Amino acid sequence: MKNTLHMNPRRAGTLATTRQGQRLRQRNIALSLGAAALLAGAAMFTVAHAQLPAAENYQGVEYVSGGFGSDMSEAFKAAQSNYPLGLTFAAVDEDGGARPYVAEVRVVVKKKGGETVLEVPSAGPYLLARLEPGQYEVDATYQGETQTRQVTIGQNGSAQEVITWKRR
Repeated sequence: MKNTLHMNPRRAGTLATTRQGQRLRQRNIALSLGAAALLAGAAMFTVAHAQLPAAENYQGVEYVSGGFGSDMSEAFKAAQSNYPLGLTFAAVDEDGGARPYVAEVRVVVKKKGGETVLEVPSAGPYLLARLEPGQYEVDATYQGETQTRQVTIGQNGSAQEVITWKRR
């Protein structure tokens, strides 16, 4: 006599349904994890890249300026390494207290020989510019007071300057 396994038809249906349910749950979990990863990646991209203002040009020199608000500030900080020159503008109280960021700084960048390569107002506390390697003089004017910095931009890397004025 053959040895056969007889299963209750109701139980067989339950097992099949349970296995199908498990597969569906596993598939849904995998899809949910994938969607979550895509959303997280999109959110990171938005913070780091989408909030940086559009780059502008002055006589062939690409620059971007702005940076008010924590998201914008973070976007500029993340982008600084992509620009050879990074400037940050701030003002301090008479007692040296708080350092709030400032805007409307008139920026003039000249090559060592005196040729002006960039002359723009800042739209915020950050200004990033794509300059060729070399030596430059940066004049930054805020509320009628000009500060000058000598900046050297190397082949690989960027020059960062924080320029601070005393608040009147």
